[in-house]
Amino acid sequence: MIILGIDPGSRFLGYGVISVHAGLMKPIDFGVLKFDAEIPLSERLQSIGQGVRQLMEKYKPQHVSLEKIFLGKNADSAFKMGHARGVIIYEALLAQAEIFEYATRVVKKGITGSGSAEKEHVRAVVTNLLKIGPVKSLDASDALAMACFHASQLRVIQIKKRLERSAV
Repeated sequence: MIILGIDPGSRFLGYGVISVHAGLMKPIDFGVLKFDAEIPLSERLQSIGQGVRQLMEKYKPQHVSLEKIFLGKNADSAFKMGHARGVIIYEALLAQAEIFEYATRVVKKGITGSGSAEKEHVRAVVTNLLKIGPVKSLDASDALAMACFHASQLRVIQIKKRLERSAV
């Protein structure tokens, strides 16, 4: 199975692609898509869509693990992130990938043991978990954390699906 983890944003979009086979995670690719803050949001959203479409076409993930929206100190940033998430979800659905959304605190807790872990701690755990060299971008390491956390949830997801089918 291929999982694409995404740390969404309207200026920086972190992505991390991993494969999972027999419970073992293997890194495939990670990075950041960057968008010019000087261009109108509508144009950035189009670029986000094009970038995510390229990721979907290149890696063909079955699952997309996406950070849930949160309202921080800046409502404007949250709204822009919401628009970006909408474009990401749309592109993932067009590619027939299943979408799974997780709160940042839940992912941090699942990866590091603490929901309030610093981004640098998440990065250190993820690079150790995947046995990869340094990941310069915190957006990319957050996206890898999304993918790794989702991989750890696959067994639970499969059990839930079986239970739902048997209840029908």
